[in-house]
Amino acid sequence: MTLLILGLILFLGTHSTRVFGEGPRAALHARLGELGYKGAYSVASLAGLVLIVVGYGAARENPQIVWIAPIWTRHLAALLTLASFVLLAATYVPGNAIKARLHHPMVLGVKVWALAHLLANGMLADILLFGGFLLWAVLSFRAARGRDRAAGTVYPAGRAGPTLVAVVVGVVAWAVTAFWAHGVLFGVKPFGG
Repeated sequence: MTLLILGLILFLGTHSTRVFGEGPRAALHARLGELGYKGAYSVASLAGLVLIVVGYGAARENPQIVWIAPIWTRHLAALLTLASFVLLAATYVPGNAIKARLHHPMVLGVKVWALAHLLANGMLADILLFGGFLLWAVLSFRAARGRDRAAGTVYPAGRAGPTLVAVVVGVVAWAVTAFWAHGVLFGVKPFGG
């Protein structure tokens, strides 16, 4: 469990530089330069991700069950993760109405994804992993909206075509993940055997 916790601290800490203030981030960026900052950020993020994967895998070998999730939570989680994939796709499709309305769909997608997995899983490692990501997403979204207000950011209106593309890409990515990739990558098949 220690590796999982260290990984979460490193990965989410790296991704929280804009959550807790621009000052320290800007100072580090100025000191290291553009390439140095991006390099350090990438190395720390990758190291955190590796620790999360190894730590979570080790925790699954000796599970500490906190609760048994009712079967209906799996169905709710499937629906919520579908929404999170659409939000993720909306992050990258320019001109869509989802991003125009919500402003930060990736962070919202992480929030919905983490909540879905918290509902459907009851191991201590699940609570740490998905609870950590949920807490990060809540704080990150709040900070991003605050930066938008302070900067007077205005998001352009979205159009129907790009919105449809974002939804279709999100649904297809969700289907590939739910019916194939999740089982291959994580050993858990959300649907079927």
